[in-house]
Amino acid sequence: MKRLALPAALLSAGLLASACGSTDTTAHDMSATSPMSAESPASATGSTADHNDQDVRFAQMMIPHHRQALEMAKPVEDRAGSSTVKELAKQIEAAQDPEIRTMTGWLESWGVQAPGEDGMPMDHMDHGMPGMMSGEDMKKLEGLKGAAFDKAFLTMMIEHHEGAITMAREEQRAGVHEPARRMADSIITGQSAEIATMKKLLQ
Repeated sequence: MKRLALPAALLSAGLLASACGSTDTTAHDMSATSPMSAESPASATGSTADHNDQDVRFAQMMIPHHRQALEMAKPVEDRAGSSTVKELAKQIEAAQDPEIRTMTGWLESWGVQAPGEDGMPMDHMDHGMPGMMSGEDMKKLEGLKGAAFDKAFLTMMIEHHEGAITMAREEQRAGVHEPARRMADSIITGQSAEIATMKKLLQ
């Protein structure tokens, strides 16, 4: 009986060690295959309890995206012909400027550098950021006035808003940071309503 008990004990210990080794390997493989962006500083740390790489990408991309919307809205007061367009631009500024500050705060709290005040180079911003205007588009807008400006601004801002909604839906799909998910929901709701208003103005 003693001779039988010893191999059984060794077999049990071997199975336990094998199980532990399997768990470690699985955890390592899951970490290695988790979705990460090569451009995201958070990729070195992966996910944490309150945020993941998608939340970081959402903030990093939406900040310069919002900044361009503010840049587009800036000349409206002097160049737009429609008072409704002017009010819409003020509404966009009032919504997106505080969101930029909020997202910057998230990144700082996560130990991730926020995009600079000048954002990223335009050729870089066009990649993976739907709805962004090119430098040529922005120059064209700055050269217009009155009804021509209104039409160009509304057309461009509709496309810009649609891009923001696309990014917000991705945050809802894959993000885990609840404040970011709530902001994504707010962006979808608010900018969808503004798109509807702008389409009516174009008609």
